[in-house]
Amino acid sequence: MNSPTSAPGAADSAKVTNDQRAPIRYVLAASVVTLVGALWYLTRIGPDAIAYVFMPAGGAAGVWSVAALLRGPGLEPGARRFWRLILIGLALLTVGYGAMAVEAFLVMPALPTMPPATAVLAGTGLLVSTYAVVRVPLGIADAQNRRKQLVDRAIAFVGGGALMWTYGLAPMFTATDPWSHQALALTGLTFLLGLGAIVKVSYIVGGPVDRVALRLIAGAAVVATAVAVLALYGDEGALVAQSVAMPISFIFASGAVHQQWRSAGARRRRVNVWLPYVSVLAIDAALLGVLRHGLEWSDRVVILAVVLLTALIAVRQLAATRENRLLMREKHATEDRLRHEVTHDGLTGLANRGLFRERTGAAMADGDATVLLVDLDDFKTVNDSLGHEAGDDLLLAVAGAIRAATGADGMAARLGGDEFAVLLTSPGVVGETIADRVLGALAVPVGAHRLLVHASIGIASADSAAGVDELLRHADIAMYAAKQRGKNNRVRYHDGMEQPVLAHARIGGELRRALDEGEFRLHYQPICLLRTGQVVGIESLVRWEHPTRGLIPPSEFIPAAEATGLIVPLGRFVLREACRQAAAWLAEFGPESMQKIGPNVSARQLHDPDFVSDVRAILAETGLPADRLVLELTESAVLRGKQVLRTLNELHDMGVRLALDDFGTGESSLSLLRAFPASIIKLDKSFVDGIELDEPGTPEADARQAVAHAVAQLAGALGLDTVAEGIECQEQADRLLRLGYTLGQGYHLARPMPAERMTEMFAGQRQLIAAGRGR
Repeated sequence: MNSPTSAPGAADSAKVTNDQRAPIRYVLAASVVTLVGALWYLTRIGPDAIAYVFMPAGGAAGVWSVAALLRGPGLEPGARRFWRLILIGLALLTVGYGAMAVEAFLVMPALPTMPPATAVLAGTGLLVSTYAVVRVPLGIADAQNRRKQLVDRAIAFVGGGALMWTYGLAPMFTATDPWSHQALALTGLTFLLGLGAIVKVSYIVGGPVDRVALRLIAGAAVVATAVAVLALYGDEGALVAQSVAMPISFIFASGAVHQQWRSAGARRRRVNVWLPYVSVLAIDAALLGVLRHGLEWSDRVVILAVVLLTALIAVRQLAATRENRLLMREKHATEDRLRHEVTHDGLTGLANRGLFRERTGAAMADGDATVLLVDLDDFKTVNDSLGHEAGDDLLLAVAGAIRAATGADGMAARLGGDEFAVLLTSPGVVGETIADRVLGALAVPVGAHRLLVHASIGIASADSAAGVDELLRHADIAMYAAKQRGKNNRVRYHDGMEQPVLAHARIGGELRRALDEGEFRLHYQPICLLRTGQVVGIESLVRWEHPTRGLIPPSEFIPAAEATGLIVPLGRFVLREACRQAAAWLAEFGPESMQKIGPNVSARQLHDPDFVSDVRAILAETGLPADRLVLELTESAVLRGKQVLRTLNELHDMGVRLALDDFGTGESSLSLLRAFPASIIKLDKSFVDGIELDEPGTPEADARQAVAHAVAQLAGALGLDTVAEGIECQEQADRLLRLGYTLGQGYHLARPMPAERMTEMFAGQRQLIAAGRGR
């Protein structure tokens, strides 16, 4: 037994099912009306006025079917507007022909002429239905396509209209027994509705009104126009039209409603492209009908239609020609753009590697050619510190500078990353001249960020190479030689140049193996009190114990480690080992044995996003207090932008102290010391060399001692410790003491030594301290 709450749900479900079947019922109802009309015509039971009942009966089925559709859900606004207008049109037709049925029974046994009320109502209904068809959207948003299809539809309308006129309307106008004005008007409107619907449905590519439904509406109008043909056969034709032909149109109308009900709207389809050609055939058929007999006034309409259709076809052809021309222009533009994109760099617009190799090969085949390889120095630092947007801006500025420096003498290219190239083919143009122009253009800040960038340039000529690959390799070797000579330089390739370059590259290749095999060792150089010689700190220095070459100094492998990026894992090893050893010495000899351990840190390490966390982890792992760790940095490493400064401040906040190494050799300034959280300044060795030989009163002596004294005073004013580097004799130590220095480092005080020797020094120092206390 159903619960009280379930019964309404079941009723609602049944109602939904019945609503879904509703359009089928009305299609069947219209079909039954038509079938009964056909049976009546065959049997002719009763008066002839009965023939006029079937038209309003079929119309009622059509009206009810559209009303059911409008009551249901799911119609989009555009479709609802169309079907509401169709409902009004069908209702007016039904009422109008109902009035004609009443008139038929009143004038029996004669057949009625169309009453004015029927003409007005039915004519208004046809106009409303035609307006509904006109308002159906085509589903085309592009204005150009809409104009083009407007011409196509006009062609189809003129061609189809000429055919209908010749075989339908014209015979009615020229009939011996003239038609009433009402009948002529209604037939003409029906022709317009049918033809308009056929033309419109052929160009609908999408939208809310189902395409098949609109085609059925067109079919309904076409069937209704059969009345005009049947009426030419007198009363019998009129009876067939009223009892059979016209009710059939409502089968089509209710069928259209059923199709719209089933679909969610018109599916997207291709536009019919054949309709204009069918229209040409239609007007040809109309013209043949004219040629069968002499010309009458109605035939002139057909001839006028032929002329109009020809003009429309010409307009359409001109539009198609213009469209094809535009398409060809766009095609050529697209091909040119794709060809440019394939052969040029997307960022700078310079030739890319493929085009550069192609032009270089052609130049070598035709004659002499010179290649310049331009590589930016330390470009990765810009990306790391300022971001890739600033890096791209810099590359654009450098590309413009190279293009301007090259001018008409050659072709500039970007080979990838920060590597550019120039191909020179003009006779008399010297590669060094163009290279100097490039270096000169980069001697001033460039780009939106006004960055100063330097470049290393390798030059190679075709007479030194057998092919493009060898020529580029020679230029590459020369470019690396320029980097080894101090960067911001140009070097021309010569035979044998690859040997030192390959040796440098070979060292870089062995670094990874050396790290894996544990071939690196730390040596330690004490930092001492100048007055007593007591060790207060240690600088850790890395050495490479090569299995076959012996001890390799840092000057030979550090540049290769920087270039390959292996300086980051190497620096991590140095930091961990220095902290481990310092913690061991503090545990063995006490906190008074040394104040600090100072490993060197490169600029590349400061740009590593994991550097701060590495330092924190190593301090925790080794147990070394943060205030005993001093990271020694060069001025060039500090001057690397906001990211580096942020890293240094994080280290300072951790308690790690920072020392500015080789002070005085770079771009030192008071503003740098104020921005940089330094604790120690290390005076560069160049200001210590020969300081004991300088005699007061000479310009060189006064300048050297003034710089050393000024650095000591500046450090004192800022609360910083100072360390003089490179002390090689007692006279230098004494002079530095008089200038205000208390700490020093150098061969006179102690040379770099292995950890074992440093342990012995600590032990001896402890004995001396203990002996002094004993006395």
